[in-house]
Amino acid sequence: MRMVEDIIIKPIITEASMDMLDAKKYVFKVQSRATKADVAHAVEEMFKVKVADVNTINMKKKPKRMGVHAGYTSEWKKAIVTLTADSKTIEFFDGMK
Repeated sequence: MRMVEDIIIKPIITEASMDMLDAKKYVFKVQSRATKADVAHAVEEMFKVKVADVNTINMKKKPKRMGVHAGYTSEWKKAIVTLTADSKTIEFFDGMK
């Protein structure tokens, strides 16, 4: 069984993700094999909140260049977690606003 800490890798802190905080939507980088149920369970266990919905997006690799060197960015999975209306907010993101 996978540990909760293994499923959620890190939060995604961007302008767009900070704008979604008012709607109780939080964005995380998650393990590529994690399912929506795994992500919901991990967020509920880690932050002690109630999850209403999880949307996942597989981010594909993109070509990048550094001078004459060419390569690709790595593929990863993004999860947008929506909390229930009566759930408390995640304290980690409260200081970011």
